[in-house]
Amino acid sequence: MEHLIVTSKSGTPVFLHEVADVRDSVENTQNAGLANGKPAVLLVISRQPGANIIGTVDRVRELLPQLQASVSPTVKLQVVMDRTTTIRASVRDVQRTLAISVGLVVLVVFLFLRSGWATVIPSVAVPLSLVGTFGVMYLAGYTLDNLSLMALTISTGFVVDDAIVVIENITRHLEAGMQPMAAALLGAKEIGFTVLSMSTSLIAVFIPILAMGGIVGRLFREFAVTLSVAVLLSLVFSLTTTPMMCAKFLRSEHGRKHGRLYNAGERAFNWLHDGYRHSLDWVLDHQPLVLVITLLTITLNIYLYYIIPKGFFPQQDTGRISGSMIGQQDVSFEAMKAKLQLLNSIVLKDPAIDTAISFTGGGGRGGTNSANMFIQLKPLGEGRKESAFDVVNRLRPKLSRIPGAQLFMVPVQDVNIGGRGSNSQFQYTLQGDNLQDLLQWAPQLVEKMRRMPELRDVSSDQQNHGLEVTVVIDRETAGRLGVTPAQIDSTLYDAFGQRQVSVMYSGINQYHVVMEVDPKFSQGPEALRNIYVHSRNGTEVPLSAFAHFQPTETAIAVAHQGQFPAVTISFNLGPGVSLDKAEAAVEDAARTMGMPSTIHGGFQGTAQAFQASLQSEPILILTALAAVYIVLGMLYESIVHPVTILSTLPSAGLGALIFLLLTNTEFTVIAMIGIILLIGIVKKNAIMMIDFALQSEREGGKSPEDAVREACLLRFRPIMMTTMAAMFGALPLAIGTGTGSEMRRPLGIAIVGGLLVSQMLTLFTTPVIYLYLDRFRLRFVRKPKLGPRPVQQPEAGD
Repeated sequence: MEHLIVTSKSGTPVFLHEVADVRDSVENTQNAGLANGKPAVLLVISRQPGANIIGTVDRVRELLPQLQASVSPTVKLQVVMDRTTTIRASVRDVQRTLAISVGLVVLVVFLFLRSGWATVIPSVAVPLSLVGTFGVMYLAGYTLDNLSLMALTISTGFVVDDAIVVIENITRHLEAGMQPMAAALLGAKEIGFTVLSMSTSLIAVFIPILAMGGIVGRLFREFAVTLSVAVLLSLVFSLTTTPMMCAKFLRSEHGRKHGRLYNAGERAFNWLHDGYRHSLDWVLDHQPLVLVITLLTITLNIYLYYIIPKGFFPQQDTGRISGSMIGQQDVSFEAMKAKLQLLNSIVLKDPAIDTAISFTGGGGRGGTNSANMFIQLKPLGEGRKESAFDVVNRLRPKLSRIPGAQLFMVPVQDVNIGGRGSNSQFQYTLQGDNLQDLLQWAPQLVEKMRRMPELRDVSSDQQNHGLEVTVVIDRETAGRLGVTPAQIDSTLYDAFGQRQVSVMYSGINQYHVVMEVDPKFSQGPEALRNIYVHSRNGTEVPLSAFAHFQPTETAIAVAHQGQFPAVTISFNLGPGVSLDKAEAAVEDAARTMGMPSTIHGGFQGTAQAFQASLQSEPILILTALAAVYIVLGMLYESIVHPVTILSTLPSAGLGALIFLLLTNTEFTVIAMIGIILLIGIVKKNAIMMIDFALQSEREGGKSPEDAVREACLLRFRPIMMTTMAAMFGALPLAIGTGTGSEMRRPLGIAIVGGLLVSQMLTLFTTPVIYLYLDRFRLRFVRKPKLGPRPVQQPEAGD
């Protein structure tokens, strides 16, 4: 729920169609709210589903002066927490990243083509594709958020690929002496199938993402659709706009005089091309060695995937911290409020804290012994240098010194999946057939988990040590004194409850009058001895005259999961500990305790969603490979050539995993999306090689080795250009440091690392794999020739 929190003592509604709800944090007098250490009522304003959150908050801010005028002058209306602050900063950072990506892609094109028009023509595909994608997003009801902007940023390196391949092929014909119009028509015709194969197979990669179920699938569906639309539009523009602009503006550079920069670039590229030719000749002479390297690459992929630390979503520094306070189970409301004020003062003394709001009472998960706190940090670089996690680690020892209360703090994340609230970020639940077994074994597991170095802030929602006092009435004595049970019940409710006795109406508001005993007279069981009951004869009879009191322990709350009692243990991760390692440690601890078969344990919330995603990751990657194979098989009408193209993928996966390990980045859902994108990107190199090699074999009558060698050398320039464009398009994501960049960084790191390593390997491994599979294909085709083929008799009339 997106919300804006303000402090007010008035529940004045906000009359905006974008606002869904206005809630008051104080439900009764057993709640206490604090804003920056001062008493306050917290007014929570929620938006309608689908409403523009930034626009809604702006309109609410415009109404604040009107709201201030509608309340008493003694009440100060002030915004103490606004989530859109980080949202605005994150969107600005992504927009800046998008602009840098576009600039880097254009720079790559210029460095390779070294011509003004040759740079402008493919670069036009970027704004055209992005603007067209905005139109489709508008029609689909999508918004500009972190995921859609991340897709647009990545697409800058994709949408230019098709145009680069087309213009490079047209330029080749121009240099051969053809006229611009003829070169444009022939070049586009020759390369059309290649561009179609590249784009359709890239879109096929997103089919598994579009088919993903659950919250993760819904989350990334918008990402996949946005990227697919951008790639599809780039295909259309590269086969229409690019050839048209080439015929109109492009001219042959052969025989022209150029400056030093152009000549230096040409010499550098020729040197690089010559080095690749010599290396390729050596590789073709040592094909078994290259095949062994390819097999080792596949093995390393499996090994690195097994050992890499795994997480669910990257941990972000959004500038906000959520805190849950738990007091002793027998604490009174007044004592709890005092402890909350003390904890609040400690938090506000930290130099990185901007604002802190908190409330105790009925809003908590455990009644009056619980409280919630929301902390807004100062912007990074503008008052603080530490991350939100460093602030939590710094505050943890200070807050642990308060006796009788614990404050558990968690940095707020943009993406929260699991839907289960607790004191910490992850949960493990014990579910039992009977409550007594849970009461015995759950505390033992909690203590064991608190000693584990992988975990922090371990707590349980099991609260069975609350105090209660049973009033045992001597009915005979009460009857003699003229006291009825109904009178006793009414008197106790007046003393310890809240009774609305009237409503006061003003011009714009109404006020409920609630009668209660002064809280200082109801803070402990001894208050029962001061209770007097009005008897039928008009006298006041002390409660202790006809009743005695039995203090006992009781459960404040008994949690259930389904129909069975359950205890949920929540925990945070220790510094540098990945979620998969922590889950393995918790499962091992629960397994070695020897709990009876009546108790069943399992992760819940975010930890459960992570386990489900971990199990589906290999299936998702294999499904993406299968989708690409089927599309390529239909395009090439072959079962062998798609395997040659997909042979480029192990090197990309190896590079992605190596760079994630080198940068100490966990393998998360975002990194997995990067791996899936690499499946679509890296295969473009092989497609460009294979297409030309097949054409040379079929039309030029060349041997497979000569054909693939010529294809590699001829397509070297567009291969380098497309790979560098995609890599530089993802580079700003990989090195970004702005607000929310933690979510985007694994995607950039995976793509940059995968492209860098795959570029160095696939230029040599792809032609070797092509030759081995071509030999296999020829053997497979010749097998039916071992026996005589039946001669078909001509039909009558032939």
